[in-house]
Amino acid sequence: MSHMQSYTIGQAARLLGVSPDTARRWADAGRVATHRDDSGRRLIDGRDLAAFSIEVAQSGNSEDDVSYTSARNAFPGIVTAVKLGDVAAQVEIQAGPHRLVSLLTREAVEELGLEVGMQATARVKSTSVHIDRT
Repeated sequence: MSHMQSYTIGQAARLLGVSPDTARRWADAGRVATHRDDSGRRLIDGRDLAAFSIEVAQSGNSEDDVSYTSARNAFPGIVTAVKLGDVAAQVEIQAGPHRLVSLLTREAVEELGLEVGMQATARVKSTSVHIDRT
């Protein structure tokens, strides 16, 4: 297993679709677990942020109206689930209020090294969702 990605409060805020102040308040209130790195910065473990992002989206708590779509229909977010079959795989990404599910090959998931808690961008193209590791 690779080293789990951690996120600063600012990065977490962007992925959650809220202001850094809101993310900081949620961390202060203990709504999401944080730890400090060697330089004293507060970080959120990728798996914790993935779980929290689902909770936030379900509660409709996104107070900042952030648009996640670009001209290329890219949804930057965090991987919340990876289900591997023998040949096929399913990857879920929470991008602010948006939950995107992509069906792709197991080989593609392994090549990208996708894991829960990792930052990734879902690209929506016609009827399929493509995943880019970001």
